Amino acid sequence: MQGPVAALLDGGARLHLQHGPIDLLITADTDPDARARAFHVARDRFASVLEELVAELPALRTPMTAETPPPQGAVALRMHRATRPYTGLFVTRMAAVAGAVADEILAAMLAAAPLRRAFVNNGGDIALHLAPGETCRAAMAGVTGADLGRVTIAASDGIGGIATSGSGGRSLSFGIADSVTVLARTAAGADVAATMIANAVDLPAHPGIERRPADQLHPDSDLGPRLVVTAVPRLSAEERRIALQAGSARAQDWLAAGRIAGAALFLQGEQVVVGGQMTAATREVLTQDASG
Repeated sequence: MQGPVAALLDGGARLHLQHGPIDLLITADTDPDARARAFHVARDRFASVLEELVAELPALRTPMTAETPPPQGAVALRMHRATRPYTGLFVTRMAAVAGAVADEILAAMLAAAPLRRAFVNNGGDIALHLAPGETCRAAMAGVTGADLGRVTIAASDGIGGIATSGSGGRSLSFGIADSVTVLARTAAGADVAATMIANAVDLPAHPGIERRPADQLHPDSDLGPRLVVTAVPRLSAEERRIALQAGSARAQDWLAAGRIAGAALFLQGEQVVVGGQMTAATREVLTQDASG
């Protein structure tokens, strides 16, 4: 496998890092010298991330339980902490891997330089930093790239991660949601919550929904022989409502528990937004059609 690749974009305003399946796009708003320091440490920290994960991959792919011992690596520990609250459901620590990588790189940058705003985008799962008084307006995109609208986030909202999951993306899903976007304190926390909420958007007994064992689609999947969704027929309005209600009930529970700051669930043109009364970041209802 080729080693880590780094490239500056837009005259040095952004940094692209890629190694195997990990593909990061990084932005840092600050003075040029501080940005250069932040990008330098991001490259250095990224250089060993994939090797660290591969070293513990068999354990990280096993189902998480309350007794599962913590791993050794820094990124793996972030995955462990993010998934531990969900051990009552089936989950492996891989559900938080993209967000955990983004969190780790952002943490290294913040330790090296003062940044007004910074974003580490790992395939749509984003770790973000906003200095006091700063805001950002983030574009929401579904797992297939569909424009789902915009959400405004302020530093005071305490949101450090945005993640999206669903049945049409690069990852496999137990559910039928087109996409679920979650806001949380960390990208790893948003990542696992988006996965679990998307899994809950489902009609388990629907005869038209096609499913296959995950390991038939990807032999090394951490989901093993569990059935994942491969095709969803056009659903009735009532079916969409029932499926979305199942997911939103889970999101409401986790909002009340403080695990997430908000969630937007999309299915065939229907949407449910959870958390609109909790923070300014979730009051702006997403209005675009998720069906693309």
